[in-house]
Amino acid sequence: MNAPSRARQGAVASPHSELASDLIAREKQFSARNYDPLPVVFTRGEGSWLIDVDGRRYLDLMSAYSAVSFGHAHPRIIATLIAQAQSLGVTSRAYFNDELPFLLERLAKLTGMDRVLPANGGAEAVETAIKAARKWAHKIKGVSEGHAEIIACRGNFHGRTITACGLSTEPQYRDGFGPFPPGLSTVPFGDATALALAITPRTAAFLVEPIQGEGGIIVPPAGYLRECAAICRERGVLLICDEIQTGLGRTGRLLACEHEGIKPDGVILGKALGGGLLPVSAFCATDNVMQVFNPGDHGSTFGGNPLAAAVAMTALDVLFEERLIERSAEIGPWLLGELAGLRTHPFVTDVRGRGLFIGIEVDPRAIGARPVVDRMLARGILSKDTHGTVIRIAPPLNIPREDLAWAVGEIHAVFQDVARDLKRAA
Repeated sequence: MNAPSRARQGAVASPHSELASDLIAREKQFSARNYDPLPVVFTRGEGSWLIDVDGRRYLDLMSAYSAVSFGHAHPRIIATLIAQAQSLGVTSRAYFNDELPFLLERLAKLTGMDRVLPANGGAEAVETAIKAARKWAHKIKGVSEGHAEIIACRGNFHGRTITACGLSTEPQYRDGFGPFPPGLSTVPFGDATALALAITPRTAAFLVEPIQGEGGIIVPPAGYLRECAAICRERGVLLICDEIQTGLGRTGRLLACEHEGIKPDGVILGKALGGGLLPVSAFCATDNVMQVFNPGDHGSTFGGNPLAAAVAMTALDVLFEERLIERSAEIGPWLLGELAGLRTHPFVTDVRGRGLFIGIEVDPRAIGARPVVDRMLARGILSKDTHGTVIRIAPPLNIPREDLAWAVGEIHAVFQDVARDLKRAA
């Protein structure tokens, strides 16, 4: 079945079935109201497609925020999950297991780091990195206890923990959750001079996303990371790159920081590392950073479990053996070029990105991003808005090109419909 016919089946042309309505109602009744999902209920995934409980198909241009970079239910990753689950799942780090050592070695060599601390979700890996940076500042740099500072960028997204919220500049992420830990500050993203001015003798680390994801797929000026790396090196500050969304091929390189040819002191990985099946993350860093940890300083019951390690290893096999990094580098510029024509609409303020990581920004005074996403959903295309102004386009790295080509046509049609409706309403 070709892409257009599959997608037409996904068009939301009729009301929800009784089953879908019941499931949505149950979740709304019993779930904490910390999410506002799109009105669709999925039951199955196949490659780049998701199928709802009514049998409609939708092309996934979200990839669960890059966690499903290899598509849904990749057969090789599924086979590893099943085989390892039948052998050994979790032992805790109280013992060695026969899967983790290989993952640690591989991640260290891939990132150019010396050691790896495994974790589960991305936010946990961010917290690990911040703990390491603070202790490094106290024990190695000589900053007095309790005075180490972390600098991040405005518009960042490093997770939902108290520390990450303390670094956030998004008012909603902070509202009601204080007090936040001291020693946290932010500078404008893309402004290396601002970083240099913000560094003090107490600064432990600069934590940065090479491309801001939740911030709106913000690509910094060329040379920005390279200049930041030089500043950090000159001032004795750790440079830690949060590659949870941008890493593992998303931007057309293994790590997004590689576009600038830099080597940070630490790299945070997550999302795609779990192959779309499990939460797997890691903080990878130099010996200089990792030397601060002693047994008992930090831990995670599920971090580094053999099931997660085996799945992550196969996910990395798929990434390289299917040449998905190269594919992102090849298809990404084509997709960005195909979507660039959306700029002809006066309510579209920008189309930007790198690799298969693209954002379409709309003027909120004309229309919010969520109504556009809802219209895409009605055509069988899945996306998600960020901050109400940017539509995120980040499909699985192995999405068939013909499916993407069809999606481009449908996206253009959605924007044409929006333009028509705005003109009528004027």
